[in-house]
Amino acid sequence: MKRCREDVIFDAVVFILLTVILLVVAYPLYWVIISSISDPAAVSGGKVLYKPIGFTLKGYAEVFKNSAVMKGFLNSLIYTVCGVCINLIVTLPTAYALSRDRFGGKKAVTLFYMVTMFFGGGLIPTYLVIRNLHMLNTMWALILPGCLSVYNMIVARTFFKSNISEELYEAAEIDGCTQGQFFFRIALPLSAAITAILVLYYGVGHWNSYFSALVYISDSEKYPLQLVLRNILITNETALSQTATTEAARAALREKQQLIDVMKYSLIIISSIPVLLLYPFIQKHFVKGVMIGSLKG
Repeated sequence: MKRCREDVIFDAVVFILLTVILLVVAYPLYWVIISSISDPAAVSGGKVLYKPIGFTLKGYAEVFKNSAVMKGFLNSLIYTVCGVCINLIVTLPTAYALSRDRFGGKKAVTLFYMVTMFFGGGLIPTYLVIRNLHMLNTMWALILPGCLSVYNMIVARTFFKSNISEELYEAAEIDGCTQGQFFFRIALPLSAAITAILVLYYGVGHWNSYFSALVYISDSEKYPLQLVLRNILITNETALSQTATTEAARAALREKQQLIDVMKYSLIIISSIPVLLLYPFIQKHFVKGVMIGSLKG
């Protein structure tokens, strides 16, 4: 079918607009990557724009010189894996129960959960609860307070309601299937899409979290990666605040500042790699899970 002139013009405008948006979004990410492997002096001088200049891995070498980085990486990995498992254990059964028509009082329970989206106890009361439960300086202080995201629960509930029908349960019930058996043997296997979405949402949240560790963890051996990287930058910037009295000292200070600028970009890449590696494995479920979970509630 021959396309009219208006359609061609419209497609051209849309293509140009989307290309501009792509460049606006992708270029900063690309620039961070090339800056992390460029000469510190070139980066500080604003010379790195389109390609790396003076290829070097000094930024990465300086980061990994600190033994706390690998310890923090391992800690973050443990916190993320354990946290996601607990999140799924709490979120999926809750969402399934609230999606069933036979569950009496589900509106009141849902309202109770939704209130927590708008009102919180505050930092100090939460800290006192964590302290009284003897969870300070433990990974449970980072995992248990946020074991359920109400937003994620509502998305999962909508998914169950839209895809796991009451008729399916009634058919299973005729064969002697209980609610628990139905959930574990039928509902969960059919919920791979929403489970993948929850893994991504919760996983990214745990991996990027640093404020909870800053408040509840005082033992540096238990710091997550994000807090370790933050402390590296603060330590280096504190060293730069010293006053240089000689020309050689000032030159060394400038070189240190340039290296810190590159380290910042290296830290961004290092902390982003696990999430980038996770996404391809759940990409096929991502769009489906988000769209189905947002159709109706």
